[in-house]
Amino acid sequence: MDKRSIPGLALTIIKNGQTVRTAAYGLANIELAVPVTPETVFEIGSVTKQFTSAGILLLEQEGKLSVEDNIDKYLTNAPDGWTNISLRHLLTHTPGLKSYTVLDGFALTRHLTQEQFVKAIAAQPTEFPPGQAWKYCNTGFNLLGFVIENVSQTNYWAFMNEHIFGPLSMSHTTDRNPSRIIHNRASGYEQTNHVLINRDYDLTDVFSAGALVSTVGDLAKWNTALDGEALLNPHSKEQMWSPVRLNDGKTAKYGFGWFLDSVEGHRDIGHSGSTSGFSASIQRFPDDRLAVIVLTNTDEQIATVLARKIATFYF
Repeated sequence: MDKRSIPGLALTIIKNGQTVRTAAYGLANIELAVPVTPETVFEIGSVTKQFTSAGILLLEQEGKLSVEDNIDKYLTNAPDGWTNISLRHLLTHTPGLKSYTVLDGFALTRHLTQEQFVKAIAAQPTEFPPGQAWKYCNTGFNLLGFVIENVSQTNYWAFMNEHIFGPLSMSHTTDRNPSRIIHNRASGYEQTNHVLINRDYDLTDVFSAGALVSTVGDLAKWNTALDGEALLNPHSKEQMWSPVRLNDGKTAKYGFGWFLDSVEGHRDIGHSGSTSGFSASIQRFPDDRLAVIVLTNTDEQIATVLARKIATFYF
């Protein structure tokens, strides 16, 4: 942590369904000298995507949609050029849409409506036909959040609370909105030549692609739910953890909101998350019945590197 100028870090390690270590190091807030604890709330960035994917799969389990459906069935203002884009394309980063996180005009202070967001993305040319290639696309996961709202007839956050966070007692997992009072929230830090500064608060509105905050304890509850079938049935999890197949028959190492990889020959299903001032990771090694969760308040994308290294101690 000292070498990489990581202000604070929390981790938990789960082996054979039991938490074998939970630890906290460093500071959640440097200016106030507040230490990190296991209850410290961190932004988890794109780890959010697996929750959005789960929301879609829950709606599919209820018969309210199919991941094979085209998105114009659920987005009333979708342009004609999107008629061949399916929910599966959005879930697997293969729709060919421009990712809004490289564009101007999507700041949290503007908080675009669904109609405004779709109109702004529709003005951008597509990058490839749906399913032709894999390219990380935050836009797809924002659109999935809108689909959840339209199908469930409720707010995305309310849906998540009712169907996932509430049932799993994930009481510290919520929207990162900076205006909210969130107890034990960590401050985020960026680095310039290894000098720490407070994170830039001119944030992008990452919504259902990356706006969650959580704790290592809450993510451990999520991990336990993934091991069972109380939330997602076997078919849903099989879909979620199967590599995407492209139009030419080749596959990419990504499912629905999860990267599918290996570490030292051990199967790894995981995802990192990075927002301004934060780096997070959940890495699951199903054949080893091992999971490692690391949350930090640095902008360096270090959490997955640490989680995978920790995992090697248990192999």
